[in-house]
Amino acid sequence: MRQPGMHALIMSFGTRGDIQPYAALAGALARAGHDVTLAVPDAFADLVPHDGPGTVTHHPAGSGMLRLLREIMPELSGPRDALRTLGIMTSAMRELNTECWAAARAARPDVVVYHPKTLAGPHIAEALGVPGVLSLPLPYYTPTRAHPMPFFGGRSFGGRGNRASYALNRMSGIMYGGMINDFRRQIGLGRIGRLADPLKNLDGSPVHTLYPYSRHILPVPADYPESAHVTGYWFLDHEGVDGGGWEPPAQLADFLATGPAPVYVGFGSMGFGKGADQRRDAVLTALKANGLRGIVATGWGGITPGESGSDDVLVIEGAPHDWLFPRVAAVVHHGGAGSTAAGLRAGRPTLVVPFLGDQPFWGARVHAIGAGPEPLAANRLARGLAGRLGDLTGTTSYSHRAAEVGAAIRHEDGLGAGVRVMEQIAGVTATDTSSGR
Repeated sequence: MRQPGMHALIMSFGTRGDIQPYAALAGALARAGHDVTLAVPDAFADLVPHDGPGTVTHHPAGSGMLRLLREIMPELSGPRDALRTLGIMTSAMRELNTECWAAARAARPDVVVYHPKTLAGPHIAEALGVPGVLSLPLPYYTPTRAHPMPFFGGRSFGGRGNRASYALNRMSGIMYGGMINDFRRQIGLGRIGRLADPLKNLDGSPVHTLYPYSRHILPVPADYPESAHVTGYWFLDHEGVDGGGWEPPAQLADFLATGPAPVYVGFGSMGFGKGADQRRDAVLTALKANGLRGIVATGWGGITPGESGSDDVLVIEGAPHDWLFPRVAAVVHHGGAGSTAAGLRAGRPTLVVPFLGDQPFWGARVHAIGAGPEPLAANRLARGLAGRLGDLTGTTSYSHRAAEVGAAIRHEDGLGAGVRVMEQIAGVTATDTSSGR
């Protein structure tokens, strides 16, 4: 009979890339004998793993907010437009908080893991009297002298300046302080200040932070505290590293089989639709100028859908990166944490075309480790992509270095490390401690 382990509540919100690592962690915990409630939007219910001996229960949270995002994003012209939509998201964010609380009351967990996009996370842990664990796949919260917070790209401000830059991690408290305190009142907690430190509990103890990225891409800083855990990536595979359980459409399978390995180009959920036609033209022109075959993924509107007009270019909506990336020669993407991880794990040279947020940071890291050229800003796509694409595919050192990095990442056990940290935080172990497939 299975010995009882922990019951973990895991909450995340965003696009598929924001959910997949946490679905992977849920599966790893279940394989180690623990029970998990995964609070994510309905649209990602298909990601919930069912491979015990522990259980994984899906509790819908954030479905309304996700629908709103999917309706809005293709109509945006850029980040300034996105900021102007914050007002209409307020009610959906409050709904997300309420749904996360409902998941917590149903689960009665021993530990709460929360992505910072689920604002309710730390307050739910406090109300339940259980450990709260902050988690996101980029080094956004823990101050260090080694590098500034990722939203400053690849720049350095010196040791003291780098540490000071992390004061910006209190922005969510400043922006959403009223909403947070409304929620705290609803669940029986007192008010907190808008500048409350997200890395400290009310009693002054440190908040544990799980960072599911690879130390082969970004070394662990020497000044990180014991409460900051860099585990390695959490991959949710389609039945194996090469995605062997996913069946591609015939058109995609035929395209891959009838010529040299193509270059993948896709910008994920960067759906600023008013520039989608220009991005499509730039991508098709650059591929043709370099005589390359290409697979172009349109995503949520980042690139306009439709036939390419060339036998050398296949336009698709998307495909699982763990299946597709090992089958291409190189990858070009927006530099999201998940896309960057998938491309490098596949050992493919990478060009990052960053749009916003932490994407310039990951682009700079790819170049710094020698796995691809300098990132190309999205607003320079039309005039710069052809040359940068030639550099990406013509520089053999990028391919060699990407292959080395890929092998190192595949050797990591990020999920196993994540499970062990969770067990230590919750003070439990399980009879079956295996976390891999």
